[in-house]
Amino acid sequence: MSTIKQLDHVGVTVTDLDAATAFFVGLGLEVEGRTFVEGEFIDTVIGIPDSRTEIVMLRPPGGGTAIELSSFVRPAMQHGSPDTITEVGLRNVCFQVEGLEAMVDRLAADGYGLVGGVGEHEGVWRMAYVRGPEGIVVSLAERIG
Repeated sequence: MSTIKQLDHVGVTVTDLDAATAFFVGLGLEVEGRTFVEGEFIDTVIGIPDSRTEIVMLRPPGGGTAIELSSFVRPAMQHGSPDTITEVGLRNVCFQVEGLEAMVDRLAADGYGLVGGVGEHEGVWRMAYVRGPEGIVVSLAERIG
């Protein structure tokens, strides 16, 4: 019987790999590696012949689920509408953090604003959505109770 063992990574396609990498490093993730991927493996997996992408893998300190940033060289990337939180598809990536207010302030100083505000849920969580480069929405959650 097949079973899922764990969540390994979440993939995000971006046009500016350096800016997106800097954003996630600024959140506290660590670069695990950066490389180009092309050839039979990637062509088979994504179903697009002659594809080439550059990827950066980032993980939290100490391990855990990674973020895979990918910027396609071939074929040309397609742009959606990153401006609305209600668009069907991947809505956000959530990180549990300590020091939510300080993190939000630091991100604002870097030019990344809140989607809404900082909310509190049932005295247990404080949470905020931050819009990063290319419309990537990151949810920051701090356990308070």
